[in-house]
Amino acid sequence: MLSIVNYGVGNLSSVQNMARKACGAARLVTTPEEIRASERLILPGVGHFGHVVQSFAASGLAEAVTEHALEKKKPLLGICVGAQILGTGSEEAPSLAGLGWLPFACRRFPNTPGLRVPHMSWNTLAAKRPSPLLAELDAEARFYFVHSYYMEATDPGIVLAQTEYGIDFAAVVGAGNIFGTQFHPEKSLRFGMALLSGFAKLPLEHAQAA
Repeated sequence: MLSIVNYGVGNLSSVQNMARKACGAARLVTTPEEIRASERLILPGVGHFGHVVQSFAASGLAEAVTEHALEKKKPLLGICVGAQILGTGSEEAPSLAGLGWLPFACRRFPNTPGLRVPHMSWNTLAAKRPSPLLAELDAEARFYFVHSYYMEATDPGIVLAQTEYGIDFAAVVGAGNIFGTQFHPEKSLRFGMALLSGFAKLPLEHAQAA
């Protein structure tokens, strides 16, 4: 069972549908009690970093999600801006802090001739570290990206896979039981389903050595 945190942002129905295809069971969770009873959490997010941070803080769910990830050390996967808020902050909303659970900050793509921002395309991944999250991906795996800001790691050890759009940037980050993808698995066909299947099979504690 995968639980998707419903705090008012994200492609909730799309994530739930793909998660069901990946592991057979997925639900939206809307209360702290439901979150505390969950084994694996997905934290979606789309739109402006500031709006996502503020929506999460105002949802009444942040304490339970924090307990899940930091105290119980159960698997958590952030998607797109839901991944970006796991870092320290973003140039998109410099007055607001992220959760600070992973050592990265979000930067806007530089102006590069011939490349439009936002980045909207299908990209393949270059693995940087082995991870059970990525174990079911094949050499043809490609994922759908749509974003103007990218995750810049201050500790390169958290970068599990990267891709390129004018510059190399982190596509998948992770440390311990906490993971994030810049792309949208729910929009990435069988490749996204394979990644969510890998997430569903992570052990409930210490999913990966920090």
